[in-house]
Amino acid sequence: MIRCIPSIEVTDVTEWENNQARRVQDYLATEEPLEMRAGRYSLGVTLRTPGDDRELVAGFLFTEGIISQPEQLLSVEAADNPTGNSAAQTNLARVTLSHVAHLSPGKAARRFSAGSACGVCGKASIAQLRRRGVRRPDSASRFDPDMLCQLPEKLRATQAIFGRTGGLHAAALFSRDGEMLVLREDIGRHNAVDKVIGWALLEGQLPLSGRTLLVSGRGGFEIVQKALTAGVPLVASVSAPSSLAVKLARELGLTLVGFLRGRRFIIYSGEERLLVPSPALVEGA
Repeated sequence: MIRCIPSIEVTDVTEWENNQARRVQDYLATEEPLEMRAGRYSLGVTLRTPGDDRELVAGFLFTEGIISQPEQLLSVEAADNPTGNSAAQTNLARVTLSHVAHLSPGKAARRFSAGSACGVCGKASIAQLRRRGVRRPDSASRFDPDMLCQLPEKLRATQAIFGRTGGLHAAALFSRDGEMLVLREDIGRHNAVDKVIGWALLEGQLPLSGRTLLVSGRGGFEIVQKALTAGVPLVASVSAPSSLAVKLARELGLTLVGFLRGRRFIIYSGEERLLVPSPALVEGA
């Protein structure tokens, strides 16, 4: 039997330990599809953890270039913010775009499905990002390494759903002084980032100059491109970045940090924003 509560499903399972079996309850992170529609056009389908759907949709449309300004998103009706006389369907978000962002039939035909784990695979490229006119993040921001080392623990301490399920990714936005501004969880790492950026867009805080984006998984290409779209100068992850993520970060001047654990991290790009001493050359490195 599976019982559903917000973002979590409770199910009966068999646990085996030391040659003993017993029936226990387990907590699962909810995963459901969400379709985004503007009128008769489907803008995309993603697998996500329900909750903060309005932010997810806003962030997705912005980071994927469907809208370029907050004013182009006139409304989002989703299950977590129904409007009018009838509630939105649970797995459907209806958006209203301004005439500037209206999709032509040819553009709308470019429909894409996004898995919770992989984002919009195969679509993104550095060349496409250049054509969209994405600018380099601010060059004046400076960040203290000691502050950076404190962020993973702040992230873990605030991951309420992860603490129950162990199965969610998280993304969090921090101020220059290390204050957590927003944290969002989702079964998909890209969705968690879109929720954070969607929050910033709806709160009128873009571009995110002087901010740090921390993600709980690896720093892949799409996370870097989403951060660049939002104007984030520093992206940190507790795991490794991909080669394409490093290439993009170096080309567009983003500070990219990986393996942020304890008192250690690796700087892959944009070292000038971190107040670290000049690195010593290690023979044979």
